[in-house]
Amino acid sequence: MSEKRYGEKEIENAKLEVWPNPSSNNYTIEITFPEFTCLCPRSGYPDFATIKIKYVPDKYIVELKSLKLYLNKYRSVYISHEEVTNKIFNDLRELLKPKFLEVVGDFNPRGNVKTIIRVSTEDNP
Repeated sequence: MSEKRYGEKEIENAKLEVWPNPSSNNYTIEITFPEFTCLCPRSGYPDFATIKIKYVPDKYIVELKSLKLYLNKYRSVYISHEEVTNKIFNDLRELLKPKFLEVVGDFNPRGNVKTIIRVSTEDNP
């Protein structure tokens, strides 16, 4: 077996990191991760999605490289659309304690079924 490459090692050791919020203003941060993948827990087939994160920070913001590596950890995880979207939301909410947070998992169609999961600190319509 070959040795892991540096990117694989970074992903394996990824941990979400925070930075102090540089402003006391209320402002919105929107992050899009268009190449998200995880594995279907039933079939093992890959699921592809765009993960959209929108938040109003309080004391902290997420460090973007750590977020990228954290999201890439799911490439080899067997997890449902609903579970992964909620896990990302819960991890970010616990880490950042933002004034507002929304995570959307916009999954590509598979078997002629398209799924969008939306988790928010506010009530959904």
